[in-house]
Amino acid sequence: MENYYIDNEALRFQLSHPLMEKIIKLKEMDYKDKDRFDYAPVDFEDTVDSYDKTLEIVGEISAEILAPYAEDVDHNGPKLKNNEILYAEGTQKAHEALRDAGLYGMSLPREYGGLNFSYVPYVMAAEIISRADAAFGNIWGLQDCAETLLEFASKEIKDEYLPRINQGATCSMDLTEPDAGSDLQSVQLKATWDEAANCWRLNGVKRFITNGDADIKLVLARSEEGTADARGLSYFVYDRKNKAITIRRIENKLGIKGSPTAELVFNNAPAQLVGDRKLGLIKYVISLMNGARLGVSAQAVGIAEAACREALQYAQNRKQFGKAIVNFPQVYEMLAVMRAKTDAARALLYETTRNVDIYKSYMLLSEERPLTSEEKTEMKTSSKTADLYTPLLKLFATEYANQVAYDSLQVHGGSGYMKDYPVERLYRDARITNIYEGTSQLQVVAAIRGVGSGIFLNKMKEYAALETAPQFSHLTAKLKNMIAQYEAVVNKAAEFGSTSEEYDFHARRMVEMAGYIIMGQLLVVDASRNERFAKSAEIFINMGEAENCKSAAFIQNFDPQVLSVYKAIW
Repeated sequence: MENYYIDNEALRFQLSHPLMEKIIKLKEMDYKDKDRFDYAPVDFEDTVDSYDKTLEIVGEISAEILAPYAEDVDHNGPKLKNNEILYAEGTQKAHEALRDAGLYGMSLPREYGGLNFSYVPYVMAAEIISRADAAFGNIWGLQDCAETLLEFASKEIKDEYLPRINQGATCSMDLTEPDAGSDLQSVQLKATWDEAANCWRLNGVKRFITNGDADIKLVLARSEEGTADARGLSYFVYDRKNKAITIRRIENKLGIKGSPTAELVFNNAPAQLVGDRKLGLIKYVISLMNGARLGVSAQAVGIAEAACREALQYAQNRKQFGKAIVNFPQVYEMLAVMRAKTDAARALLYETTRNVDIYKSYMLLSEERPLTSEEKTEMKTSSKTADLYTPLLKLFATEYANQVAYDSLQVHGGSGYMKDYPVERLYRDARITNIYEGTSQLQVVAAIRGVGSGIFLNKMKEYAALETAPQFSHLTAKLKNMIAQYEAVVNKAAEFGSTSEEYDFHARRMVEMAGYIIMGQLLVVDASRNERFAKSAEIFINMGEAENCKSAAFIQNFDPQVLSVYKAIW
C-alpha cells in the first residue's frame, strides 16, 4: 500500500527539527489540555507521535484515493447544476475520507473540534495532498479561513462557524472582482447595514473565487460610503445556507481543474462583520493572504516533488542508444538540479512555517497570560521573519515548481506531451502557482523590504554562526563569499535611492541573491543533520553562486540611462 508521507523521509526529517520541541510546548501551552480531552497529548513525544500517525493517514488517503483519481478529476472536473457546484467524483471521495478521518481543522483548538496541531504538520499535509492532486490542495488549504476567524472574529462567530470545519464545511476567501485583482483596495462589492434584520447585506460581483460554492465564505466588501481606498473596506463571513448567491459560471482553466473557480453574484446576501470596520484589507486580508501564500508554497513543493519522481522513474526505464537515459550527463544534471531546487524550496518552506508557529503561538499565549520581555522579543522577531520569508518563499517555491515541472516534461520527451503520463497535468497545474495569491512580481515588491531593512543580511549572518559539519567547510566558505558579494551589491543599489525606479528595477535580482544564500545555508544546516541533503546542498550552492555572480555583475555595471531603452522597447 502506497503512502505519500512514509515514502518521503524529508518530511519526517523536518518534523524532527530541534525547534519542534519548543514549538509544540508553546502550541500545547505546557499540555494544559491533557485533563480536558482524552486525545490531547501529555508530553512532547506523545505529540510528535500523534503528528506522525496523523500524517500517515493523510499520506495513505493521498496515495490511495487522491492520486488514482487525479487524472479523472482533471478530465471531468466539477459541474454547475441548479446553482450548485458539484465536485468531481474523486474530489468528493477524498473530501469525505479526510472529513471522516477528522483531519479538517487540524490546527484549530480542541474546543472547536480541532486537533490543535502546529502549522508544521498542517503544511506538511498540504504538501502531501498537493503531490497527489494539486487541485485538491486548494480545497484543503482554504481552511486558512478558519484561522482568520479564530484570530479576529467575535466569540459568537467562532462558536457558530469553527466547529463546522471539522465536520467537513468547506471555505473560500472572496476577494477578487472584475476590476480588482492585485489591486484589492479597488474592491467595490457593497456592504450595507440592515437594521431590521440586524445583519449586513452584500451586493455585487466576485470573480476567480476558488472553491466558490463553499459553505463558509470570507468576503471583502466596501462598508463605508464615499470611500475609494483600503480604509473603506471591511471583512465579512457569509453562510452558504442563506442561498443568496448566484453562481454565474465555473471558469474553464488551464490546470487545477478539480478546484472549482467561480464567478459569483451576491444578492442582498446576509453577512456578519469580522473584527472591526475599515480593517478588512489593512489587517485581516493581509493576515489571510500570508497564510494562503504559505499554502500555495506547500502546493508548489508538492507539485515539484511529484514532477521529480515522475522524471526519475521515466529516465530509469527509458532506454536510448542502448542504455537508460538517466545515464546521460544532459539528463542526470537536469534530474540533480530538479531535486536540489525541490529540497531547497522545502527547507525554506518549513523554516518559514516554524517562524509562523512561534509567533502565532505567542499571540495565543498572550491571551492566557502576560508575556515576558524575552517572549515579546521572540514573538516580534519571528513575526518579522515570517512576514519577509513568506514572499521570498512564495517567489522561489512557485517558480521552482514551474521549472521542475518543465524539466520533468523535457525528460519525458515527446511522451511527456501526451495525456498518457501525469507530467503534462503537473506542468499545467504548476503554472498557476506563481500567479495566484500574488504574482512573483508582487512577491518581489513585498520581499525587497527584507533587503533594504537589512533583515535578510542579519538572517544570513545568524545562519553563518551556526555550527555545521566540517565536511561542508568548502560550502560555508562559498556562502561567506556570496554574503560579502550580496552586501556589496545592496550597497551599490542603495546609491540609486531605495525609492528610485532604478532600485525597483534591480529588486528581483537582489531578492533572488538573498534567496540563493538563505536556502543554501538552510541546506547545509540540514545536511549537517542528515547526509541525505549533502548532494542537494552542493548542487544548489554551486548554482546559486553562478546566478548571484550574474546578478551582481548586472547591477554593479548598470548604467541608469539604459532604463529608457527598456521603457521604449514597445
